[in-house]
Amino acid sequence: MSFDSDVIVDRRRIRRKLTFWRVTAALVAIAAVVAIGAASTSSGSLPGAASGSIARIKIDGLIRSDYDRVAALERLEKSSYEAVVVHINSPGGTTAGAEQLYDSLVRLKAKKPLVVVVEGMAASGGYIAALSADHIVARQSSLVGSIGVLIQYPNLAELLKNVGVKVEEVKSSPLKAAPNGFEPTSPEARAALDALVKDSYAWFRGLVKDRRSLDDPALDKVADGRVFTGRQAVGLKLVDQLGDEKTAVAWLVAQKKIKADLPVRDYKLSPRLGDMTFLRTAAVVTLEAIGLPSLAQKVSAGGMLQAVDQYGLDGILALWRPAASQ
Repeated sequence: MSFDSDVIVDRRRIRRKLTFWRVTAALVAIAAVVAIGAASTSSGSLPGAASGSIARIKIDGLIRSDYDRVAALERLEKSSYEAVVVHINSPGGTTAGAEQLYDSLVRLKAKKPLVVVVEGMAASGGYIAALSADHIVARQSSLVGSIGVLIQYPNLAELLKNVGVKVEEVKSSPLKAAPNGFEPTSPEARAALDALVKDSYAWFRGLVKDRRSLDDPALDKVADGRVFTGRQAVGLKLVDQLGDEKTAVAWLVAQKKIKADLPVRDYKLSPRLGDMTFLRTAAVVTLEAIGLPSLAQKVSAGGMLQAVDQYGLDGILALWRPAASQ
């Protein structure tokens, strides 16, 4: 019996030591990987890569206010990159977020030559961002434009009436929190929203007119909210040239005297947890070290790191999307 007890104690001791060394090894691995990752993402690329190269930045998806992105662009201003190629593939987002991005890119352009390449789409807020450049390149089939703004909100008044639900409220004035979606929109509330939309639209139109040097008839032709293909957009002066990144670099060489043989390197703006490979690697190492290989496999595949907020858009939208099929 004493022999059995000693064996059990020894096994427990060995198990504790094994767990200790596993965790220690995992922590060391995490520290090393995070240190390398932080060094690479703090400046947007690996140390030394900026010198004698062109930065490639990507604006993808919905555009919202993003102070991490602002900080990354400010670091890029101070970096040793020779020029910047901005790839845009966005249906837009909030007008405030698009304005913030536009302002950041304008400040960057003041420090470094900058050119925009429209990939799949630069619509609404995406086109606002593109307007920061003095030269816009688009593919022939890219979608460009959607110059306009909107406010959308669901009205559940009839649904609530049918199910017998009534929302009570006490507010300081008739236009406070209007519209609220729980009652029909009053004429006064609709007029107030209309004034917001028209004011933002006037700002957007003015930006397009100024940046693309359009007269009023030409502006009226493109500012009715529709999108155009890249081929159409060239004739309408919404973009300057058809092509791709090589076309954009050729423009930098010809117009901004950038050396023709400079490599183009990715510069990350605001890496999120799901995009930060070094953090994912660290998480996988840790989970495997503490004996959770199945969970590590899920994290490695990105299954636990994909949290996309599709409905968190607040404020007036500068956003394009095709109408839902009936």
